[in-house]
Formats: sequence, structure tokens, C-alpha cells
Amino acid sequence: MSEPRPSDRHDASQPDDTFEEIVGEETQRDPDLAVIEAGSRTLRTYAGSPQGEAVPARPTDPETDQALRAVEQELAGRWGETKLEPSVTRIAALMDVLGEPQRAYPSIHITGTNGKTSTARMIEALLNAFELRTGRYTSPHVQSITERISLDGSPIEPERFIETYEDIKPYVEMVDAQQPYRLSFFEVLTGMAYAAFADAPVDVAVVEVGMGGTWDATNVIDSTVAVVTPISLDHTDRLGTTPAEIAGEKAGVIKQGATVILAQQPVDAAQVMLKKAVEVDATVAREGMEFGVTSREVAVGGQLLTLRGLGGAYEDIFLPLYGAHQAHNAAVALSAVEAFFGIGAEQARSLDIDAIRKAFAAVISPGRLEVVRSSPTVVLDAAHNPAGARAAADGISEAFSFSRLIGVVGTSGDKDVRGLLEAFEPIFAEVVVTQNSTDRAMDADELAAIAVEVFGDDRVQVEPRLDDALEAAITLAEEDDEYAGAGVLVTGSVITVGEARLLLGRG
Repeated sequence: MSEPRPSDRHDASQPDDTFEEIVGEETQRDPDLAVIEAGSRTLRTYAGSPQGEAVPARPTDPETDQALRAVEQELAGRWGETKLEPSVTRIAALMDVLGEPQRAYPSIHITGTNGKTSTARMIEALLNAFELRTGRYTSPHVQSITERISLDGSPIEPERFIETYEDIKPYVEMVDAQQPYRLSFFEVLTGMAYAAFADAPVDVAVVEVGMGGTWDATNVIDSTVAVVTPISLDHTDRLGTTPAEIAGEKAGVIKQGATVILAQQPVDAAQVMLKKAVEVDATVAREGMEFGVTSREVAVGGQLLTLRGLGGAYEDIFLPLYGAHQAHNAAVALSAVEAFFGIGAEQARSLDIDAIRKAFAAVISPGRLEVVRSSPTVVLDAAHNPAGARAAADGISEAFSFSRLIGVVGTSGDKDVRGLLEAFEPIFAEVVVTQNSTDRAMDADELAAIAVEVFGDDRVQVEPRLDDALEAAITLAEEDDEYAGAGVLVTGSVITVGEARLLLGRG
């Protein structure tokens, strides 16, 4: 494996100073949140520490596996995640008949274009470090549908997933019968997550939007903290064609009197977010202003950070993830947790540094510059849009000293494929184009035609089957001694990465 090389580069850019004029006066948050830091100690005694099983395998018990497959099949029969009717009417109706489970706990709501899942995992780890029971809802999953709903840092057990589905199924069918359209796949899963969190019960839910914000199914919660990760162009057919238009949709997660943790944004997107915050009397903390990354140094297995949070500096933070974007995600996550505890607005103090260090050191984010094999080194990254691809390209170039990098790319047909390929072109010596097994996958030959325009015919190889593509890329990386330090990056889609993970024996 090629070892990461040291570097002291960090991003010190700051938002426009005119943002100061946009932000209104800070407001007092719910004083009851100040006591949440104590957590539910008695519940934690039986819950134990997070196990960190990020991507569970199929159930070993045949009956459980069969029952889980039956649930998956029923869910798959509903509208998929790419077919939407922009409304929260159906999910609100489901919450009503379930007794409003989403109001049984406070929540942190995360929107943005890239970095949502990694940020959610970091927030979860930090809250666990302060002995809070957590529920985390993220999407899409890498390999197992149960990854989407986590309790205390571990995916919900298959048996509990099945039980939760069966518990809410009669209510789902009741709502289906009353609405013009049946609840979608994502809406049912959201209902399951909120019900599972209430049943646990959890002290706080960490919830990632599926798409957008205003009409996303998750947006029936009244979150005290809204997190906005970097916004870029994605899902432009549904959310808008400019960062400002997309920000307008995503700003829907900002609730009255909440605290907004705003990652570095395009100026027009930031202005939209700040305007919405003023309208609902929300407090805003901005990366590069109220918090940020003070310094970072690439280290073996990750990076060493100094973060400036709302309550002060946090030094010597080891984060076992690669890339400047993950350092910025860490700063956002830390500030979100501080805001949840009232630090910055209500209290002038820092969180316990040892707990912070322990939490960050344990963070994992499958499929995000994840090394899954050595000799040659194979890295997986779920980048699926140009901004994500640029972050992945920068991260792998910084952290690994590959003499030659082979790309394996399989994308969905509704993405900016050319933009993604152009972001990777400078770092890929050759690219093997392929496709994953879903209907959303872009045909390998169609993808190859675009790749040839970007890379040239002599740098593109076509292997429609993903297993063949992996074998071809590994062969290219191993082809002679000159390239003994070569590596492989599998990217283009979360689905492609998940299937590659299984093929490479990580399932």
C-alpha cells in the first residue's frame, strides 16, 4: 500500500464579510436543551458503547434473512427515491396516525449537497461520547438497507428492522388508502426511523435529508439545530439549476429560533440561507467566521486537526478519514454538537477535549476514500457529482503517493457525468468504465463515449460487468514493476461502491 505523505496544507478561505450585515441578532434557544448533555445514563448502561459496525452483512439466520428480503421486496414495490411528489402531506399523515413519534426527542437536521452522511456519522460519534443515546437516519445505504437506521452508532438489527416495519405497516396501508399516491420507499423508511427512535428511546436524532429540504420526507421534525453542508449542483431537475435555487429548497430545514451551522458555501447560496435564518429568527454560525479548521496535517491513516469551535480551540484531533473536505465536515459536526448543547449562544465554554478526541478517532465513513485492499491499493469513494469528485481527487492526491492511479467508474444516468469525469481526468492514468446492477445505471457504452471525449480513446477501457472492471483495473495497476506503487479508485455512485465492496470481500 502506498503510504500517506505529510502535508501542512489547509484551507483558510473565509466567506464574504458582507455576511455580517445579513445575520440578525442571536436568539435564546430552548433552555431545556441545556440539561440534555447529562443524557439518559440508565438507558446507556444496557445500550453499551457504539460497536462501529458500519456495513452489516446479510443475516446469518435463514429465516431472518428471508423475512428481511420480504420487507425489502415490499419496499421496492413503492415509488423509488428518484420518483417524487414534492409534498410532506403523506409523511405528515403517517406521523399523525403513529402518534407523532418524531416529536419524542430533539433532533439535528442535516442538508446540503455533499458530506451529509460523513457529517452525520461525526455528529453521532460526538453525541455518543457524551453518553447520549442516538438515532441516525442517513441515505442511501452502501450495502444493507439496515444501515439507514442506526441506534447508538450501529445499524439497527435486522430483526428490529423487520419488527419496526411490521409494526407500522397497518398505518402505512391506512395512509395509502387515504392519499392520491401511496407512500414512497423513502417515506416509509423515514416513518420507520422516527418510530424506531421513539421506541428505543433515543435522546437525540441525527437526521439527513433525502433530497432538498422543504418538501423532503424528513422535514416533519422541528430540529433545534440545522446543519447545511456545502451546496453545489446536483438533482438540478428537481431542486434548481443554480446554487441559490438549490439553497432555497434546502433552507426549508431551518426552523423558527433554531441554530444554523453553515459550512462554506457559494456566495449566492449563503445569502439565501442567511436571509431565511433572519426571517425565522434563527442564530447562524458560519464556517470561516464563528468556527472552522485552524490547521490540519496529513498523517498515516487520516489527518491531525486543530478545530475552532463555538466554544474555543480543540487541538490534536486525529480523524481517520482522508481529504480536506472531511476536516471541514469535522468542524461542522463539532459546531453542531456545541450548538445542540447551547455552547456559543447560551454558554461560553468548551466541550471536554478528551471526549472529543476519542469520538473523532473512532469515526468511520464507509465508501468515502475507504481503503479496502492492498497490493495494489484499492480505494472506494462514493462521489457522484463534480463537486464530490473534485474533493475525492484532491483527497487521494494529497494522502496517497500513487505512481499511477486507475479509475473504475460507474455512474447513474441522471448525473453530470461529464463534469465528474473531468474532475478525475487529471489524476487517472487510465479509466475503466462500467455499470452497476440497477436500472438507474448509465449504460457502460454510453459512459465510455463521454469518457473518450474527456480522456482520449487510448486511456479508456470498457467492461460492462463490475467484477470484470475491477479485475481489469487491478491488472492494469499490477502490469509491471515500473508501476509497483499504482492504485485503483472505484467511484461514480454509492451503488457502484457498495457492489464493489461486496465483490472485494468487505460485505
